[in-house]
Amino acid sequence: MLFADNIILVVENKTKVQSGLVEWQQSLESFGLKISRIRTKYMLCNFGGPFSSEVIKLDDTIIPVYPDFRFLGSLLQSDGELDRTVKHRINLRWMKWRQVMATRCDSRISFKLKEKIYKSIFQPVVLYGLERWTTKVIDERRLYVAERRMVRCMCGTRMHKIKNDYFSGCMKKVPVIKKLKSNRSSWHGHVIRRNDKHILKKVLEMELIGYKGRGKPKKTWMDCVRNDTP
Repeated sequence: MLFADNIILVVENKTKVQSGLVEWQQSLESFGLKISRIRTKYMLCNFGGPFSSEVIKLDDTIIPVYPDFRFLGSLLQSDGELDRTVKHRINLRWMKWRQVMATRCDSRISFKLKEKIYKSIFQPVVLYGLERWTTKVIDERRLYVAERRMVRCMCGTRMHKIKNDYFSGCMKKVPVIKKLKSNRSSWHGHVIRRNDKHILKKVLEMELIGYKGRGKPKKTWMDCVRNDTP
């Protein structure tokens, strides 16, 4: 995949990674370009067992192995889970929260203005690309708790014994979990309307070939879509 000056190689084994890296290096250097030895990263996705790194070199430089990879605002995990990704998004939202510290909890600001601040600054940080997530109950719970905590701080009643339903009515905002399910259903409809040769349609309809371990199968994105549909 290509994006601006970034290149991502997605292959099945170490040999293809090494050969692809050398091929790109030779092609770029023929045009006077150079691959950064510092910013180049390598992530091994081993979903079937424990993490085991394999050495990849660029000339004499060993490419470091990372358990996570950040690309276009998303955090990709080598184990295919979402726990660190959810924590990363929540931390990003609190970073934005600190940037507007002077206005976020000011009692002189109306709920209507605070609602606009929340929808325009805090909510997009979490919702960006959220429709492609295969969320578990614990992931949704973490997002819900972080949202409730932030809203109670904005209303100045974090320590008061007031039910969460009261704040939803005051600020008239859609809960992040409900927004997540709505965006996921919309994205599903967007993919379904594509022609059969489109890459998104192929990925949605493809069947995984290989050995499946014992126990309950992992939750898929389509399982989330079915659960979101009332």
